[in-house]
Amino acid sequence: MMQYCIIFLFQLLSLTEASESGIVSGKVAKAHSRPYMVSLQVRGGHVCGGILIRKDFVLTSAHCKMSEDIMTVVLGAQNITKKEKSQQSIPVAKFYQNPNFTGQFHYDIMLLKLKTNATLNRYVKVIGLPKKDGKIPANIKCSVAGWGRTGPETPGSDVLRETTVKMQFNSECKNKWGIYFSGDQMICTHTGRKKGGICQGDSGGPLICNTKPQGISAFTKNKNKNDNKGCDDPKYPHVFMKIHFFLPWIKTVMKG
Repeated sequence: MMQYCIIFLFQLLSLTEASESGIVSGKVAKAHSRPYMVSLQVRGGHVCGGILIRKDFVLTSAHCKMSEDIMTVVLGAQNITKKEKSQQSIPVAKFYQNPNFTGQFHYDIMLLKLKTNATLNRYVKVIGLPKKDGKIPANIKCSVAGWGRTGPETPGSDVLRETTVKMQFNSECKNKWGIYFSGDQMICTHTGRKKGGICQGDSGGPLICNTKPQGISAFTKNKNKNDNKGCDDPKYPHVFMKIHFFLPWIKTVMKG
């Protein structure tokens, strides 16, 4: 059985070889071109990404919840190490992990209720969720973004980075990840050393296809001492929670 561990940039939580999801390769995103992007922070340190789906709710990964530490949502950021005038920092009032999440791979999705509403402007905007299950064929180009690591052994990025990825066949994801991959609630993408993809610190960030978020970054391969490859290993697809699968639960929580 493959071993795995979920690794945050801020804190290490050893579980089982898959790693939670920085953007490998890619490029620096145009400042504020993704106004829905969120940096989840604990004591000033970036731990995960997320997306603003309502002025009082953020969608991210369930494994991003860290014990009893106070988590802050930073909106409108380009460089998360600076106090930019565009930024809004709002404490999380309540965590809604999916009730079926067990701390590992499946049902790895979470809603964050903000203590106060975000102020929507040119730097901070809500992104709409997919209304129907528009199945995305393999090899269709989508995009990912985040402040995570740019390689298995590099630190997280100060500025938001992005890259283009291609959708992978579910059968290939199942072949590589076995029991850890569920075609009902997950989708996955090709990875390669040239184009790259997600890595540690990008968990909770979006997979955008045709302007809509279709997935939430979940896990990649962790670095293996035998082959010295990790999230940049082209043999292992990067996995995302399928947002559409969770829409009924999301709507129920947000109706509150």
